[in-house]
Amino acid sequence: MGVRKHNAALERKEARKQMAFAKLNNCPTSPRKMRLVADMIRGQRVEKALFLLQYSNKEAAGRMSKLLKSAINNWEQKNESTFSPEENLIVDQVFVDSGRMLKRIQPAPQGRAHRIRKRSNHVTIVLGNQSLEA
Repeated sequence: MGVRKHNAALERKEARKQMAFAKLNNCPTSPRKMRLVADMIRGQRVEKALFLLQYSNKEAAGRMSKLLKSAINNWEQKNESTFSPEENLIVDQVFVDSGRMLKRIQPAPQGRAHRIRKRSNHVTIVLGNQSLEA
């Protein structure tokens, strides 16, 4: 491995030490509904994001809150310290991708049938440290 590649790899490794993530697969909510909740917390401080999710009346907010707590726990394990509000942790990135789709048939009048698509999604939350100059 060349010196330049080695140095770049070390920089990426150091940057990843400051991040933690959690992933939820096959969540039985449509991606469109989950993206509304994801947009609500993206870029927020972790304490504010938990507060927003706790008092949101959307059903997807409960699942997102549980996933955010899991990401915080992953960060604590990675850094061998407990989470405190002075840490300047933010919700850096939130990805909501479409998951598998269950296809069902709904009977319709005159012998026809309508297809019902029960959607699911995959959610990934990435936590990072907030820079001091921002």
